[in-house]
Amino acid sequence: MDDLFNFEGKVALVTGGSRGLGREMALALAKRGADVVITSRKAEACEEVAEEIKALGRKALAHRCHVAKWDEIEGLVEKAYGEFGKLDILINNAGMQHRQPLENFDPAAFDRVMATNVTAVFTLSQLVARHMIERKQGKIINIASVMTKAARHMIGAYTTSKAAVAGLTRAMTAEWAQHGIGCNAIGPGYFSTELTSALFNQEEFASWLRKRTPAGRWGEVDDLVGAALFLSAPASNYVNGHVLYVDGGMTATIG
Repeated sequence: MDDLFNFEGKVALVTGGSRGLGREMALALAKRGADVVITSRKAEACEEVAEEIKALGRKALAHRCHVAKWDEIEGLVEKAYGEFGKLDILINNAGMQHRQPLENFDPAAFDRVMATNVTAVFTLSQLVARHMIERKQGKIINIASVMTKAARHMIGAYTTSKAAVAGLTRAMTAEWAQHGIGCNAIGPGYFSTELTSALFNQEEFASWLRKRTPAGRWGEVDDLVGAALFLSAPASNYVNGHVLYVDGGMTATIG
């Protein structure tokens, strides 16, 4: 196997890894030799993905965790290091959405979005980075969004949170790159998954998306998996502080 994309002996932790794009990234890493820690708020779903990974001949740990709760994040990290002794790759994929006009946006809901999408990324990355600093190596991939660079109505909290993720990724780079830790983000566009099925089935929105995106289509799972593998692999060792937009060209154009 090419050393630039060799994951043999690596251990990855994927939050929000029990379904959707998180699940696909976890499976992609396992197929290429990594052992994987799967976490989300749904224990049964985590176990199902862990079994899929074990069927590939890799080790897997399923652990239920609400990433917005400090004590549960601490427990997750302790469990992961207790099981594997290290983490080489952290993918901060867990996130949430809340739709409401800004003038009426519930402050409590705004706080929940920020806690899950931003504070949890900081908290988990901090705990894991302390170990990575000792080993002088590691990869942290944060999931941002096309909303890092743009905005749409009704999702003000989400847009704010994803812009913060980009800033946090740069801050991580400023402090942790010197320790051999690669810190980058992925900015997905619109992907056809179970989580976006409602939008996918709205012909008006789907038509708008195809016209607005230069590639003329929705994103597919392999489009994002490739980016995640690259940023997790030795091939990206000199890539740091970058937001890689996987959006069919949406953020490159005015419309």
